[in-house]
Amino acid sequence: MPLAEDWLPLLLAPGLNAARLETLFDHFATPADVLAASAASLTATGLAPATIEALQHPAPELLRRTRDWLAAPGHALVHWQDPRYPELLRASPHAPSGLFVAGDPELLTLPQLAIVGSRNATAGGLQTARDFAAHLTRSGLAITSGLALGVDAAAHSGALDATGTTIAVLGTGIDTIYPAGNAALAERISGAGAVVSEFAPGTPPRRHQFPQRNRIIAALSVGTLVVEAGISSGSLITARYAGECGREVLAIPGSIHNPMSKGCHRLIKQGAKLVESAADILIEIGGQAELQLAAHADAPAAAASPATAPNGGGDDADYVMLLDHLGFDPVSVDTLATRSGLTAEELSSMLLILELQGKVLSLPGGRFQQTSHVDHPHE
Repeated sequence: MPLAEDWLPLLLAPGLNAARLETLFDHFATPADVLAASAASLTATGLAPATIEALQHPAPELLRRTRDWLAAPGHALVHWQDPRYPELLRASPHAPSGLFVAGDPELLTLPQLAIVGSRNATAGGLQTARDFAAHLTRSGLAITSGLALGVDAAAHSGALDATGTTIAVLGTGIDTIYPAGNAALAERISGAGAVVSEFAPGTPPRRHQFPQRNRIIAALSVGTLVVEAGISSGSLITARYAGECGREVLAIPGSIHNPMSKGCHRLIKQGAKLVESAADILIEIGGQAELQLAAHADAPAAAASPATAPNGGGDDADYVMLLDHLGFDPVSVDTLATRSGLTAEELSSMLLILELQGKVLSLPGGRFQQTSHVDHPHE
């Protein structure tokens, strides 16, 4: 069987998360070896009887439904040993054994910012989520959220409207959009980004699955921004998971009279960074975002570090050239591509690093300009 086919019973077996997989692979070399093992051998690794039964006798209908879903264009399985499995997620507690992806799985390795908040956000909160998502995705970040009503949907829409990248993490099976009213949004996301789930096709919404979804949102992202949240909002769970994963937790303050601000105020009291502008976010997550950009481009991490590149990340000459082409007047990425000969993807990564270093400003309309304090070594 192909490797992905070997992985299906492992991903569909109950109770087999990444931590247990690592234990299994201490005893067995490949997924095929696991599937061929005796019940006694599997029991010796500490697996529960229900997990062993699922491995040795996978549910035929579940396997058929999953294979049918994977056979469709634009669908993928990113399992634990797949090089496309995101390293940030891999390093987090309770990482899932794999992800079903509708869209481009390569985008999962981009630096991501989670934007989450209330399903019952105010009009101002929804606009704030859209504005922040649009600005930050133009800077090269992917915007990750949970496809819920309210702030989640606004953040996804803001990123899409700015022609940026957004990733939606589901608390249901990959083929089950919840709420159903966001089906059209999910289709847009899968066309320009990625919709992901650890749950197999056909899995209905169940209450306990949404905290698990929040865990993945937090672990995929270099930071989590809470826009509006009541005291009992599920977005506070995402923020807690982000803190447990060692990620930045950021919150936007609001009126003391707005019940949707109380969760954000509590987070700030507990140590979350207070956010008033997109620049506040870039300052907090800049170092980790640079490292992920370098990894995404298969470049050494040091190449993107300001400490080793005084005028930019990566190849210093390329960044000096880009700054020369950029100038001090607002310019679009398309214009920069024509001037420099660089691709849009290369420019996106380079511009984000320069913005994180305070050398480039990201402007409305997807335009950029050089700040006035950049020193050129050849001048």
